[in-house]
Amino acid sequence: MSQIVNRRDLDFVLFECLEMERLFQTDRYSAFDRAGIEAVLDTAQAIAEERFLPFASTLDANEPKFVDGKVEIMPEVGQALAAFAEAGFFAAGMDEAQGGLQLPYVATSAINGLFTAANLGVASYAFLTTANANVIAAFGTDDQKARFLPPMLEGRWFGTMCLSEPQAGSSLSDIRTLAEPREDGTWRLTGSKMWISGGDQEISETIVHLVLARTPGAPPGVKGLSLFLVPKHRIGPDGAVGERNNVELAGLNHKMGHRGTTNCLLNFGEKGECVGELVGGLNKGLAHMFHMMNEARIGVGHGAVMSGLAGYLYSLDYARTRPQGRHPQDKDPTSPQVPIIEHADVRRMLMAQKAAVEGGLMLSAYCAILVDRQKTAVDPEDAAQLGLLLDLLTPIVKSWPSEYCLEANKLAIQVLGGYGYTRDYPVERFYRDNRLNHIHEGTWAIHGLDILGRKVRMQDGAALNLLVGRLNEIIAEAEAAGDFDEETAGLSGAIEALLQTTRIVVDCPDLNRGLANATLYLNAFGHVVVAGLWLWQAVRARKGLETGVSGDRAFYEGKAAACRYAFRYMLPDALTGFSVVRSLDDTCLSLTAEQFVGT
Repeated sequence: MSQIVNRRDLDFVLFECLEMERLFQTDRYSAFDRAGIEAVLDTAQAIAEERFLPFASTLDANEPKFVDGKVEIMPEVGQALAAFAEAGFFAAGMDEAQGGLQLPYVATSAINGLFTAANLGVASYAFLTTANANVIAAFGTDDQKARFLPPMLEGRWFGTMCLSEPQAGSSLSDIRTLAEPREDGTWRLTGSKMWISGGDQEISETIVHLVLARTPGAPPGVKGLSLFLVPKHRIGPDGAVGERNNVELAGLNHKMGHRGTTNCLLNFGEKGECVGELVGGLNKGLAHMFHMMNEARIGVGHGAVMSGLAGYLYSLDYARTRPQGRHPQDKDPTSPQVPIIEHADVRRMLMAQKAAVEGGLMLSAYCAILVDRQKTAVDPEDAAQLGLLLDLLTPIVKSWPSEYCLEANKLAIQVLGGYGYTRDYPVERFYRDNRLNHIHEGTWAIHGLDILGRKVRMQDGAALNLLVGRLNEIIAEAEAAGDFDEETAGLSGAIEALLQTTRIVVDCPDLNRGLANATLYLNAFGHVVVAGLWLWQAVRARKGLETGVSGDRAFYEGKAAACRYAFRYMLPDALTGFSVVRSLDDTCLSLTAEQFVGT
């Protein structure tokens, strides 16, 4: 059994549920077929298992060091990324016209997930670089594309995103980094950026930073932010790497997880002129950066799934082979011990992991294929509706796996017992790595405010109506299949609770009170969506049992059991959450700082 992927489940999601082969009937993806996609996945899995996985624990224990102003990092990191580049994976999802392979996004997401599960600390460099390149491809000038994209897609130059600052954190309105015009049309940048993943290293020839900054006279708040391309080295007109560009590494942050990825404090223009180029339009920086961040948010959610999957697969294998104890009715201490998977509570913990991880995989893959369907839509109205649906689901796909696949990692530790808490086994590392996804690309609370304060209100609830329509289609398919009465009734009731709660909050004249429990709303909303996706999987598993589609009976029966678990153990929490939100409870809102401990 692989430690990084269940290929049977991945194939089920991609081809039996999402019917990915329909993409191959479009002009954009007509060069591909199922065999070709599976071959690419085979290659990615082999590289991930052979070049990334073997040193994951060693890298975690020997994180990068800041020595004499430079980063020292294990040489295996560069060697692994060179293998990734040689296979063409930096360019996998980029358009052919820009030198890419033009793979469907749902396929590149699956590929990236394999490397995330194998060695997250290394995979992050590639993930950030491709996301950065996508922004340049979308908003850069022809000259910028010609100079920057080829070396990035070849894996010779890496990329970052630079938003946060020491005094601002998640409050982008308070960004102070300044960009001043130079006579030649470039810009002079000064300021500091904090928490920059991949912000410095000696692996690549240079690093291309995408930096949010203000220009003189720009409007206050986020409306005054512009986006700048600021390389670590000056880049000549011919694309040659020149002298340093006065982007200085001021120090490394040492996090509980992601230890193989440098996390940096960067100073721009501290020791001389730091030169950047405007990307896109003035004062449109946040909109341009969100092109990268929305993709990154799907990626963060999928990364949380893969860290959860790695823990689940390891704890499942451990539970199958670790003998300990006996069944409650067996009181004979001389009788053989049983594998711990024979104990009901261990099976409960494994099932909770399966429901979260496989539910999260379906969620992230569904969002990824929405991106592909939007790109291939012929009717502009269809594309617009797919975009609305994706906007609504983005905070969910980022946040729900970051919470519940983290819980899966916690349970993986528990399955191993005392061993799970030691560094002799990888499950504690998976938990530490996954814990950071709660804050990456926007905290849980920020996404709660986003979905309740903005997304469900867009165009008078158009996005929410689209999602409810899709969930009702799943219900109708389940009703036609038969024997899903409990699930269809449960999902219908949860949808009604979602709609009722949304109406009450939207109608609340006190915005602060209406949004006081937005995080609970996001959490409950996610449960409803994932329950719907589990019902979808269960219906397709029933079809597999009836037709014998490329899978054994145990696999499909396991899907049905996980669906029951999701509806009986997880979905009821959504009703509780909606009840609190619907009541407009102000317990937390009205509490004063002094009341926590007294004056």
